[in-house]
Amino acid sequence: MAGCCDPRPYERLFGAKAAERDARRDRRSGLGESSRELVRLAGDVTGASVLDVGGGVGAIELELLAAGAERATNVELSREYERAAAVLLAERGLSGRVERRVGDFVVEPVDVHDLVVVHRVVCCYPDVDALVGAAAARARRRLLLTYPQERRWVRAASRVGNLGFRLFGSGFRTYVDPVARMVDAAAAKGLAPAERRRHGWLWESAAFVRSGP
Repeated sequence: MAGCCDPRPYERLFGAKAAERDARRDRRSGLGESSRELVRLAGDVTGASVLDVGGGVGAIELELLAAGAERATNVELSREYERAAAVLLAERGLSGRVERRVGDFVVEPVDVHDLVVVHRVVCCYPDVDALVGAAAARARRRLLLTYPQERRWVRAASRVGNLGFRLFGSGFRTYVDPVARMVDAAAAKGLAPAERRRHGWLWESAAFVRSGP
């Protein structure tokens, strides 16, 4: 399977300044609303392994480790997050419990983990079936997704934003995919929807669980 993402537009948009800003925000006030919602959907993570897809500086996985998770792997497309993430890990004494990789998650050879987190990444990836399918295949127990709500104004805002990216010569695009496609992609890998929650006017989070062995 070939990857579908050129990392350069992502690295320009999610660069070193954005990484430092995210790290400062995490130190100052912790997780934002949608991230906190995803952590609540994780449930009991005692002893669990966590795979954080497109986790940026790793704020969610750090929270899950603090809540009892054993170890975490972060796969991030933009290498610009790595320096700020390393500083955060060192500050909290967690460098030995987190493995960070740079690359397109869909084609990265990543092991199965108990919990897979895909927070606000579906909206940035052009192939929702491949992304959610790959995430579901690596989820031993639970998959957590955060994605844009299916609202007309959200789709309209995405189209306007993409027009702006195009006019400024950026290859970055946003996507508002049908939830039904995500459900089908997860189901194809043995996961069933367990809970969905909307928070604010933009984001929705969902938990999928594996019903069989």
